[in-house]
Amino acid sequence: MRVAILGCGYVGLELGRQLAAAGHEPIGVRRSDDGIASIREAGFDAVRADVTDAESLAAVPDVDAVVFAASSGGRDADAARRVYVEGLRTAIDAFGDRDDSPTQFVYTSSTGVYGDHDGAWVDEDTPLEPTTEKTEVLVEAERVARERPAEHGMAGRVVRFAGLYGPERYRLERYTTGSVVEGYLNMLHRDDAAGIVRFALTETDEPLLLAVDDEPVDRRDLAAWLADACGVARPTTVSQAERLAADDLSEAARRRLTTSKRCSNALLRDLGYEYAYPTYREGYADAVRAYRAER
Repeated sequence: MRVAILGCGYVGLELGRQLAAAGHEPIGVRRSDDGIASIREAGFDAVRADVTDAESLAAVPDVDAVVFAASSGGRDADAARRVYVEGLRTAIDAFGDRDDSPTQFVYTSSTGVYGDHDGAWVDEDTPLEPTTEKTEVLVEAERVARERPAEHGMAGRVVRFAGLYGPERYRLERYTTGSVVEGYLNMLHRDDAAGIVRFALTETDEPLLLAVDDEPVDRRDLAAWLADACGVARPTTVSQAERLAADDLSEAARRRLTTSKRCSNALLRDLGYEYAYPTYREGYADAVRAYRAER
């Protein structure tokens, strides 16, 4: 299978490595010189193109599947709309209008679309309740990703990622210094994020997958476990109300604190996906060993 990975960054590079190792032909697509270099360093083909520019996407060869993993760079809702909605439409039409169009188009989304559920469990069937302009954009993008590919005879799919961590993004100091706030974290190691997209491409025709590991964890419990594993003092804890009373929180940080939920991976487990890192304990093991070795 030949797969174009649009916005081939943190997860996309690992996806390309996994696809290549399994005998497939990944093609990474980025806009910048550094992005192109990182794809080549990962060991697979690179093409320079921009998801918001249909003419540039013509440089990408015909493929069997497209994965849309582009990022808006964490900017505002307008920037997100340009990439996740307008760019998504552009990419779907650019590939769908070809004589030899892909059969699959996979969009990587976020669990931010759920909004607040007061710590209750959510899954693929839970109604979406976005709480900000940006998460409203993400909901719209999911609708585009599931409906528009069908106009071109492609299967539109969505993989909804929980909070990503892994190499270069362990951020141990976030949980082992200062203070931590109560509330659930839904987590997913980078390698499993890529693995679940690969699984979606090759093992199942489910239109929507909630990509999260086995165990949502309270920030305080994660911080305590990491501190103990690293051999450092446990950080202090503060209540949500105390943290929200501070005036130094960004909109994104405030949203994370006030949208509590536990994401279920029951469907993925039922379908047979096997996790490389089922929980944060396995996922942080390498980072903990490295930390202790440097002390």
